[in-house]
Amino acid sequence: MVERGTILSSVVSKTGSKPKGDYNVLFIAVDDLRPQLRCYGYEQMVTPNLDRLAESGTLFMRAYCQQAVCAPSRASLLSGCRPDTTRIYDLQTPLRDKLPSVVTLPQLFREHGYHTVSLGKVYHHGYKDDPLAWSETPWEPPNAFPGYALEENLEIMERYWEARRQGRRIKRGPSVECADLPDEAYPDGKLAEEAVQRLRALKDKKFFLAVGFYKPHLAFACPKRYWDLYPPESIKLPDNMYKPKGAPDIAMHNWGELRQYAGIPDRGELSEEQAKELIRGYYACVSFLDAQVGKLLDELERLGLWEETVIILWGDNGWNLGEHGLWCKHSNFETSVWCPLTVRAPGQKAPGGKTKALVEFVDIYPSLCDICGLPKPDHLEGLSFAPLLDDPDLPWKKAAFSQYPRGKVMGYTMRTDRYRYTEWIDGESGEVVARELYDHEADPGENVNVAELPENRELVERLSRMLRAGWRAALP
Repeated sequence: MVERGTILSSVVSKTGSKPKGDYNVLFIAVDDLRPQLRCYGYEQMVTPNLDRLAESGTLFMRAYCQQAVCAPSRASLLSGCRPDTTRIYDLQTPLRDKLPSVVTLPQLFREHGYHTVSLGKVYHHGYKDDPLAWSETPWEPPNAFPGYALEENLEIMERYWEARRQGRRIKRGPSVECADLPDEAYPDGKLAEEAVQRLRALKDKKFFLAVGFYKPHLAFACPKRYWDLYPPESIKLPDNMYKPKGAPDIAMHNWGELRQYAGIPDRGELSEEQAKELIRGYYACVSFLDAQVGKLLDELERLGLWEETVIILWGDNGWNLGEHGLWCKHSNFETSVWCPLTVRAPGQKAPGGKTKALVEFVDIYPSLCDICGLPKPDHLEGLSFAPLLDDPDLPWKKAAFSQYPRGKVMGYTMRTDRYRYTEWIDGESGEVVARELYDHEADPGENVNVAELPENRELVERLSRMLRAGWRAALP
């Protein structure tokens, strides 16, 4: 392993000499973005800006979140601690309620002279999560959730919020919206505009600018021209819209998040027409998101900051588009915990590289410290992947770890080079109530749970010991 400060060492920017590691940070978070991008091999996708970012930096082909839902994932990433340390497993708990004194990632940058700014959805709870992190009050666009632009849908949401205040439950608006409107009619379009203005205002400062985009989170609402990129006849359903053979019931869920939207049944399957409309809407929102990211990249170049700025883009969790009969996230399947991650650092030796190293979102905090030459706090529970920017093929971690709770039972899952192994453990008794084992060499879609096959008994015992040994034992 290389020491902090020994990579990315000889950079001369467009505006003059820059000390090694003394970089700005453009920190782009995306809600519910799975690796549904052309740079990940999805040729149907129209994602030119995310692809060009990957071509100028490092694309992490196997990056995993710590829990497949936004608040715990973001709290873990931004604190550098795993969910069993943050003790945040739901959407209700702000980070500082559990870790009042932890030095978070943006806080560390602020304490080292950076002007730190939060725009959009960075933490789940906004300013309440981390008031110590920001140099100014975080900004969010109006009507950010669920992100409609059409007046009739905004009115539905007004009734929805009023019902919530009265303790009543009604459906939200439609799960999709396609309107012939400009980008700026939607929250992410407004957010991109604001981010461009902030870049201009910050260009002469050392900054950490966090921009959190909302799409492709539900509702799948964006301008019509992005829907037009994906004609209805081009949309295909996944070939594994069924529960994996042998999977325990506890691994599944009723995709309650989607069922809160009008027109979605409370139970049971979607029609083929509904499923294809949702997939098309998701794709459209990914391309809409891509266009907004492009505006930030263009402005960074125009301002002459391209060679002075580290750019990182990550999606907070994966998303199911019908695989395993599931929608949304909220599981330990590969489709829920596998996430896009791209990092570009000035002067890195292998721009355009793709790495298959197993990395985790808790690794982002120490990595940015190393890239920018900041000291790493002792509480961090990840491994800096900064060396992979110079050599994407370095030997790396033996496993990546995620988890998801089901009531009093916690599902702990581990992704190795070949396998995904999961144990569902009763929090009171410590008993393993179910196991899952998927062989990605023979079954990359995780369609058959082979944990109970007699011929896999020794393999399961070995993987169980590895899972229980934990993340430290998996380090290189």
